[in-house]
Amino acid sequence: MLTRIDHIGIACFDLDKTVEFYRSTYGFEVFHSEINEEQGVREAMLKINDTSDGGASYLQLLEPTREDSAVGKWLAKNGEGVHHIAFGTADVDADAADIRGKGVRVLYDEPRTGSMGSRITFLHPKDCHGVLTELVTSAAEH
Repeated sequence: MLTRIDHIGIACFDLDKTVEFYRSTYGFEVFHSEINEEQGVREAMLKINDTSDGGASYLQLLEPTREDSAVGKWLAKNGEGVHHIAFGTADVDADAADIRGKGVRVLYDEPRTGSMGSRITFLHPKDCHGVLTELVTSAAEH
């Protein structure tokens, strides 16, 4: 069962400049940052608030580390902006299987490692009214 909006992913050309904008404009601070070599991104998670299920909601700022990464290709085509929405779940495997059973394409056969040690998968945007959708089980939940 999906429990919350885990994060909104925002693609950017310059992570440091974008972090500074969100810090100086809204007061959001970096909660976590990392480089995900598999996905070809450098990212910063800005914590917005805690949630009633023990999780949190974040903005995830994504800068590609290589042009051929999914985010790099997306930026080249679309420019900066909202890249995806992610919903939190206690069981990404079960929810992905349930959603797949409803005819929505799940992009990974097996969930992969995401931010902060989470387990993630994505749903095809063409099956989700044009929105790239991520399912996330936080590291604390698995």
